[in-house]
Amino acid sequence: MRPLSIEGAWELTPKVYHDSRGSFHEWYHEAEFCAAVGHGLYVAQTNCSFSRRGALRGIHYTDVPPGQAKYVTCVSGAVLDVVVDLRTGSPTFKRWEALRLDDVGHAAVYLSEGLGHAFMALTESASMVYLCSTPHAPEREHAVHPLDPELALPWPAEIEPVLSEKDAAAPTLAEALASGLLPG
Repeated sequence: MRPLSIEGAWELTPKVYHDSRGSFHEWYHEAEFCAAVGHGLYVAQTNCSFSRRGALRGIHYTDVPPGQAKYVTCVSGAVLDVVVDLRTGSPTFKRWEALRLDDVGHAAVYLSEGLGHAFMALTESASMVYLCSTPHAPEREHAVHPLDPELALPWPAEIEPVLSEKDAAAPTLAEALASGLLPG
């Protein structure tokens, strides 16, 4: 696992073994994860999303505490996955990193509590799997608009974004900051 430029975010690029039957890789290995991150991964809930090309989900985050750490991968198709530091007071506040997750390289991303997460489906369909440290709690969940020009996230210009009503109505980063909704 390699740390990203945002504290609390890591990327795993597994060794993929190919043979005549297909391929195999380790998606999660406790000892390797603990050595990189400094703690184990407690899983309270697992999620799977299926998205059509252009589906743009996020930027989602939860109240801290307790927050929600996520370990995500794309098991079918390809997505542009984005981690955004939404923690006020963080030295990397507003910084983001974008990574391609797909069913070829099988990379995964771990995001600590307080980080925002978004992705766009790049292929006709894409399936994402998430391991989450806390269960879904709508009253603690928030979003920042994924097309906020202040963040200028690198969504592909050739793909028309498809947002949920909730994400389309999400506040900008400046609005979320002014309203006190961002994690500290």
